[in-house]
Amino acid sequence: MKIAIGNDHAGTTYKQKVVEYLENKGIKVINHGTNSEDSVDYPDFVHPVAKDVADKNVDLGIIICGSGNGANMTANKHAEIRSALCWTSEIAELARSHNNANILSIPARFVSVHQAVDMVDTFLNTEFEGGRHQKRIDKIPVNKSC
Repeated sequence: MKIAIGNDHAGTTYKQKVVEYLENKGIKVINHGTNSEDSVDYPDFVHPVAKDVADKNVDLGIIICGSGNGANMTANKHAEIRSALCWTSEIAELARSHNNANILSIPARFVSVHQAVDMVDTFLNTEFEGGRHQKRIDKIPVNKSC
């Protein structure tokens, strides 16, 4: 498995712990995030993750910023992306199983590092259920009839 990860200054410590966790599991990580706590602009680090996921260069993506919102909004501008802002493992599980989310957005200022790692574990180990959920996902892209 290969994961792309991106973060702004608020997510640097979280990213380091998540990368350590992933690498200990034998998962290859592509780091698009900053390694500093100096203020940066999250889109600069999120767009490359979304592009890697959309282009299928990686299996899934993880993005981290202070609230998770800005990163999530940025990622979801990419047509093939279904990024989910999660703050519990249960929400991360539903994002994968029901919404086939391909990027997990973590709000660093609102969850602990332990919660973040648990969400990552759940996100990576939950399969999409398909079935009734697929028809809903098929309706997500904007089309000319909207």
